Amino acid sequence: MKKYLFIILLFISFISNAQKKEVQKTIETFFEGFHKKDSLFMKKVCVNNLILQTINEGEKGNELINETPNEFFISIATIPSDMKIEERILSYNIQVDGAMAHAWTPYEFYVNGKLSHKGVNAFTLYKEQNDWKIIHLIDTRRK
Repeated sequence: MKKYLFIILLFISFISNAQKKEVQKTIETFFEGFHKKDSLFMKKVCVNNLILQTINEGEKGNELINETPNEFFISIATIPSDMKIEERILSYNIQVDGAMAHAWTPYEFYVNGKLSHKGVNAFTLYKEQNDWKIIHLIDTRRK
């Protein structure tokens, strides 16, 4: 009996890790497009009505900023070609429950190799047929 319980627990752990890797791959695809400044590539892993929010942490207090997907993707596509942007994800903390996932990803953001700001991203995703899609992205930003 203990042998079967161990096999079942091992199988559940394997499935959970596979789902987490799928979620992480979705986020990596998002940032691959981001670094290429290719909004069409990024859109592949996002829903059309994506919710985008930022919390700016500044000396004058905190500010919540909402952005439409259209504004966001245009801002990415219009970054000058001579400007290099890089968001370095420092770690992934991913939780999955059925067709919903949440990922907490601390990051550092660089412009032309110089640290601009840092914070954390919080992604909410859902599984649409066989693919994970980003439905909400909120991040913090501080100097």
